[in-house]
Amino acid sequence: MTPSHPKVTEEIRETYITDGVVKLPGAVSDDWLPQIAAMAEAELAAPGQWVTDTNPGAQTNRLFTSRYRWKTDPVINRYVFESGVAQMAAALMGSSTARLYFDHLLVKEPRTEAPTPWHQDIPYWPFWGKQICSAWVSVSEVTVAESSLEFVRGSHAWESYFAPELFDGSKKNWTSDFEGEPAPDVAAARDDYDIVGFDVEPGDVIFFSAWILHGSPGNAGDKRRTALSTRWLGDDVTWYPHPGSDPTVTDEDTEVQSGEYPDDDTHFPLIYSALAPT
Repeated sequence: MTPSHPKVTEEIRETYITDGVVKLPGAVSDDWLPQIAAMAEAELAAPGQWVTDTNPGAQTNRLFTSRYRWKTDPVINRYVFESGVAQMAAALMGSSTARLYFDHLLVKEPRTEAPTPWHQDIPYWPFWGKQICSAWVSVSEVTVAESSLEFVRGSHAWESYFAPELFDGSKKNWTSDFEGEPAPDVAAARDDYDIVGFDVEPGDVIFFSAWILHGSPGNAGDKRRTALSTRWLGDDVTWYPHPGSDPTVTDEDTEVQSGEYPDDDTHFPLIYSALAPT
């Protein structure tokens, strides 16, 4: 069955297929935004397990991320299951299903200098397939200068697979087992690439392929940037743990074998299916 969603027109889907990225204005209802903001505030004050924090406790110049909380945080759990983002992701990917990989809270405090380097997502993740995407929503108005996202348009179709690196620049980490070509230094040669950036209003969602090159500048503004990204797996995805991939969920955690569809509802729950009764 062909997936569909009222906000995903044929024109929008064609843009996603061609560019590897699209913005859906107002895709997440206003009801979710204060809940996400409050959840982020609580997580900043008392961080959970899967956290990166470059300047703990600071009110400025702090990059904070937290992941894999859909099982324990009621706001994220409801958002994953009830926001409708899964169905939009399926419609854009042309997939009859959407499984959650993980949730990812991303906070940049005001005047955070460090950018998010240009990278692909796919080499970091233990999956293979073209129907893998992210859905990134901001809880407030954010410009590119305030650390909204930028993309190299069409780079998802390059058939490139760039070596992952942790964003703090360290080399001795789980990514160091990967051998491959590093991602290009897009920031140093911006005129050589077709770069598209997205200013967003609260509730706008940026959907983008796991294969597209993307990054974001530091937050030059005077307000916090809070975003929640959810990562989605479609019909063609297979389990592909490999050197350099995120070790949070490994072969030891799932009975899915390498090369198989990841039908593991404990770790990768099925959130949307076009075949499900309505």
